[in-house]
Amino acid sequence: MSTRRRRPAVTVLAVLVPVLVWLVADPLLGHRLRIVDGEQTLDIGAVPVAVVALVASLSGWGLLAALERLAAPRARAVRTAVAGALLVVSFLPLTGEGMDGGTRAALALMHLAVAGVLIPGLGGRPPGAGAGAAPG
Repeated sequence: MSTRRRRPAVTVLAVLVPVLVWLVADPLLGHRLRIVDGEQTLDIGAVPVAVVALVASLSGWGLLAALERLAAPRARAVRTAVAGALLVVSFLPLTGEGMDGGTRAALALMHLAVAGVLIPGLGGRPPGAGAGAAPG
């Protein structure tokens, strides 16, 4: 599959996968995903999950595209290192107060699911690499 087709498909998948995790955790298992901060309660629904995943996906795609233009030989390695570091940082809010273990586990699984789709999915073979590679 060409880069032109693969990256949009990976982006869509990276949005759908955490929404599926939300569907299992919240409506199917009946565990309301929420974060409590003092007197404020944030219920985590499917739309915010999809929007955050879309922003992460488009950011990763944009970073990779910029790196391919600026640092072509090392673009994928740099992007993978940045993605790994951002994944680690994304877990920091999950160590705080205000959420129960089920919410924490579901959110962690969502983070891992998005990274599990984006990191290998956007990485792929560089455009024009190898014999017979489809142009990007």
